[in-house]
Amino acid sequence: MRIEADRAKCDGLGMCEAMAPDFFEVGDDGTVVVLEQHPGEQHRQDITAAVDACPVLALKLKD
Repeated sequence: MRIEADRAKCDGLGMCEAMAPDFFEVGDDGTVVVLEQHPGEQHRQDITAAVDACPVLALKLKD
């Protein structure tokens, strides 16, 4: 699986970081930084919750 982030859409609200801090961070510029683009399958539930929590739909999870 692969995490994709559309930084142009990101408003830096931090929902992803709150849900999965090992994989997402709001950077100094106020937009999302994906810390691990290809996480292990064991993290799917947490990452899916973080992607679904994004209010501006800036995140996607691809298989």
